[in-house]
Amino acid sequence: MKKTKIEWTESVWNPTIGCNKVSNGCKNCYAEVMAKRLQAMGNPDYKNGFAFTMLPHRLDEPKKNKKPTLYFVNSMSDLFHEKMDMAFLDKVMQVITDTPQHQYQILTKRPNRMRKYFLSHPIPQNAWLGTTVESSQVKHRIKEIADLPARIKWLSCEPLLDDLGDLDLSGIDWVIVGGESGSNARAIKEQWILNIQKQCQEKKVAFFFKQWGAYGSDGKKRSKKENGALLQGKEFREFPKIE
Repeated sequence: MKKTKIEWTESVWNPTIGCNKVSNGCKNCYAEVMAKRLQAMGNPDYKNGFAFTMLPHRLDEPKKNKKPTLYFVNSMSDLFHEKMDMAFLDKVMQVITDTPQHQYQILTKRPNRMRKYFLSHPIPQNAWLGTTVESSQVKHRIKEIADLPARIKWLSCEPLLDDLGDLDLSGIDWVIVGGESGSNARAIKEQWILNIQKQCQEKKVAFFFKQWGAYGSDGKKRSKKENGALLQGKEFREFPKIE
């Protein structure tokens, strides 16, 4: 378990690390950069760099934490990676089930694999199932999770790379939007964000605007901190309601 600066969660839990690129949003992957840095520092968990790796010694980390915590699962990987061993994934889900004091935010760019798994396995009551929708090219991912019987279903539109147009938010409880940061960041446009925010408001879906990233509302590049997270002068940091 590690505390995190990610604004929409409290801690991260990485029972697996490493991944590979599957869509345009992966181009400037922060996790890949961090993994290679940790490898260079001699961290034994990252001896294989950013290659997908299961880490059994991390499985029980949440069990040691009695304080109710919101966990982002696999900030450094994807639980539904093609190389995931299903028996190991079962163990991850068992830990989640065995720690009902916590809530777990699971995010994947492989929602078809998530769907296939949960069509034959129970969804823990404290698991939030999400997928990344960074561009209009991958909007089809939404339908893969929309009808799964999870308590919370969510979308991460980060880094938002184009206008998503009309969204079918049926069955979706939460949407996070954010711009890309870093030296190679691609610009985000205010209208793209407002389009999503308006649809969330109409459908009564919680909307969380995380950051502008490297490019501000004026289209100028500057530090992420300078650009901040205000949308038309307001902060939008809503969370879904847990029934």
